[in-house]
Amino acid sequence: LTVCNTGALATGGHGTALGMVRSAIEQGKDIRLYACETRPYNQGSRLTTYECEVDKIPCTLLADSAAGALMAQGKVNCVIAGCDRVAKNGDTANKIGTYSLAVLAKHHKIPFYIAMPQSTLDMDCPSGQHIPIEQRPPGELFTGLDSIEVWNPAFDVTPAELISGWVSEIKVWTKDDFWN
Repeated sequence: LTVCNTGALATGGHGTALGMVRSAIEQGKDIRLYACETRPYNQGSRLTTYECEVDKIPCTLLADSAAGALMAQGKVNCVIAGCDRVAKNGDTANKIGTYSLAVLAKHHKIPFYIAMPQSTLDMDCPSGQHIPIEQRPPGELFTGLDSIEVWNPAFDVTPAELISGWVSEIKVWTKDDFWN
């Protein structure tokens, strides 16, 4: 299961999380990708599904809110998310909704991996508490009722303890061997 778009359209080349799926298929693994729609911009439904169609990757699109039900049915064997920034302690910022998927994955005992380009590792940032989170304009979610407030963060931070491993172009790290 993936969130957002982590393929060549977003990252260039092979892609990050979608690149891991491509590599697994190239190795002969039987893969079905579940792609979350990724609100509010629907990068999963617009971009990930397009790349899967072009590359003939078996893909099922689902509403973001359906991920827990899919996991409960035993249809997800791992979650792979990309990242925008990784703190020195492994806390990881990514598209809003990534943290929720990590919590669901932990509850269902499903490994949760971060596809991490080395360029996103920030050794000067001690933890996710130091990663600024962009607030997007309210109109992206809702318009029309002036008395309704909107909270629209672009990203969230997944704590390192919810992450099984960070996969980069150099190696795979776990909590036991951070950046060694």
